[in-house]
Amino acid sequence: MFNNSASYSQLIKEEALRLGFLQCGIAKAGFLEEEAPRLTNWLHQNHHGQMSYMENNFDKRLDPRLLVEGAKSVISLSLNYFPSKKQEDPEAPKISKYAFGTDYHLVIKDKLFQLLQFIQQYIGEVSGRAFVDSAPVLDRAWAKKAGIGWVGKNSNIISKKSGSFFFLAELIIDLELAYDYPFTSDHCGSCTKCIDACPTEAIIAPSIVDANKCISYLTIELKEEIPAAFHGKMENWMFGCDICQDVCPWNRFSTPHTEPLFEPNQNLMEMKKEDWEDITEDVFKTIFKNSPVKRTKFKGITRNINFIKNKSGEHF
Repeated sequence: MFNNSASYSQLIKEEALRLGFLQCGIAKAGFLEEEAPRLTNWLHQNHHGQMSYMENNFDKRLDPRLLVEGAKSVISLSLNYFPSKKQEDPEAPKISKYAFGTDYHLVIKDKLFQLLQFIQQYIGEVSGRAFVDSAPVLDRAWAKKAGIGWVGKNSNIISKKSGSFFFLAELIIDLELAYDYPFTSDHCGSCTKCIDACPTEAIIAPSIVDANKCISYLTIELKEEIPAAFHGKMENWMFGCDICQDVCPWNRFSTPHTEPLFEPNQNLMEMKKEDWEDITEDVFKTIFKNSPVKRTKFKGITRNINFIKNKSGEHF
């Protein structure tokens, strides 16, 4: 029935939206020429901190054809995670919105596999791989190339329609499709709200974040003790940080997600400051059973809670 790339692309986009994705854009698989010097400079400046995996598979990060044999198209997808609920105690240590519900890797991978199966069922013999923040794929570069949004000054992809509270994922397949126009405009203009609001000055230039100073990095990726220089600057964040997104004017267009698996554990929402400070490993395992917060392990979350509790840097 469908026998051309434009029809295939339309079919794929309609199914992506039916599966709950916010946006779907398609780009031609090829070498990311513009990204090569940016990635090189970022790594040479050691802005990736202890994320040594960013140095691995350098060539594959820049060319998806090295990841998927015969790759022709990169299907970029976004999935809304903006919650309708907030943590009830304003003094409780804070968790980034993306981590309120079930681990997004599990939720999105399932949707990507469904989309790939749909493509194989309705289009034919198509091979490909699904990627969710777990392989050397430059998500933001492909999202921009596929027309989903532009790279904001906080380095997040921003959409005029829906802000930036969404996950990015890709299907890289060996099928030629009709390609979307890349997002070439920058709608941040002269706004510097995200740069000005960052309490640790992690956004060192428009669209460049030094991970060594980023609260998300310090509370999740960093495995050592958080440097004392950040005492009193964490603004009560114990896992991740949303400051640069919360202040972004484009996020006035964010609307609550409709994904049941992203609904937060009510016990998590109700926990008070004292509950967090007295948390046990059993409670941690129960509340964060299928949560991305498990990544820090109990040891990491208690390290973070103790650090933000001890704002002055003095020892208890």
